[in-house]
Amino acid sequence: MTQLRQRVLDELQRRNYSPATTRGYILAIKQFAEYFGKSPEKLGGDEIRRFELYLLRERKLAPGTVEGRMSALRFLFRKVLKRRDIAYDDLIFPKIPRKLPVVLSPEEVSRMIEAAPSLLHRTILMVLYATGMRRTELSLLKVADVDSKRMVIRIQQGKGSRDRDVPMTPKLLEALRVYFRWKRPKVYLFPSSAGQRGIDQPISDETVWYACRQAAKRAGIKKAIGDFGILNWPTSAVCFGPPSQRTGTLDRA
Repeated sequence: MTQLRQRVLDELQRRNYSPATTRGYILAIKQFAEYFGKSPEKLGGDEIRRFELYLLRERKLAPGTVEGRMSALRFLFRKVLKRRDIAYDDLIFPKIPRKLPVVLSPEEVSRMIEAAPSLLHRTILMVLYATGMRRTELSLLKVADVDSKRMVIRIQQGKGSRDRDVPMTPKLLEALRVYFRWKRPKVYLFPSSAGQRGIDQPISDETVWYACRQAAKRAGIKKAIGDFGILNWPTSAVCFGPPSQRTGTLDRA
């Protein structure tokens, strides 16, 4: 680990940035350095502008993705290196088109869930749609976060580093019980496998993304499906019903 990388990690930790943001920033800074074959400490405003144009013109990345890269470089040059010679106009964000989110119909949701190739993927899809949580939030869920007496799932340190409860329907609770009897998770609700991160670690958010994409492909859905956490509660409520029942335990038969 280089000294600069450690300095970036230290500053991110001091500000309590999320693991996902930390990974994204480290990757962006690495790509910036590799593009020029030099340490970022030896680069400046001209290189930042050239790198941004490279991302947009040659890599053809979406404006939102480029904004994430530029956020990382802003953090690097302003918070870590404290470079006063880097002007604000050197670190501009590309304008992002405002588009309506892709929303699946209840029938499409049902098709995707039924097309899931495994009980694990099926349960992941049901939790996403019934709660509207983000995929990173789902990957970090623990068994203790499922409160079947209050019929809620506790999301700890989610978006914005905030805790929140999301409602859980009786149908989702029953699906979780079936999954629990099969998987018998100990700490994390969706643990990784021994050949990946290890059974004591959670699955990655990429695994959640893969489950969504695979189910959509198997269901024959052609819509551009991204992070399912953007789907709202009314859509999923059509499939899972209102959270009317308030009792039960996760491992009860």
